[in-house]
Amino acid sequence: MRGGTYGIGDLAMRSGTKVQTVRWYEQVGILPEPARTAGNQRVYTQRDLDRLIFIRRGRELGFSLDEVRRLLSLADRSDMSCEEADVIASAHLDEIRGKIARLRSLQAELERMLSQCRHGTVSDCRVIEALSHGRESQ
Repeated sequence: MRGGTYGIGDLAMRSGTKVQTVRWYEQVGILPEPARTAGNQRVYTQRDLDRLIFIRRGRELGFSLDEVRRLLSLADRSDMSCEEADVIASAHLDEIRGKIARLRSLQAELERMLSQCRHGTVSDCRVIEALSHGRESQ
């Protein structure tokens, strides 16, 4: 850190992201283009680091890039109501619940297939049969 600023490698390390990710976030406009030194090296501020941590955390929670962009826009206007943030988070939670339900269904299907396994030959394999014929062979 030089005088309250960070180079791209230090920024990436401090935020838990990769340098390529920082560059990509700049390209897609979710992270502003940084100032440059006389030698054309990127120079980031604490605000840039905070923003990058926000982005990384949002992505870890599974928010899409567009959702993160919208949440950042709200975060930049601290006097606004948080209602829109709640709507975004609620919709995302509904998506997650749907994915969990589908994963539970897949789990049950795989458990059922495996429970019917006779440990014989491939010609008698319940897993192979279920994949080959789909649900109609059940």
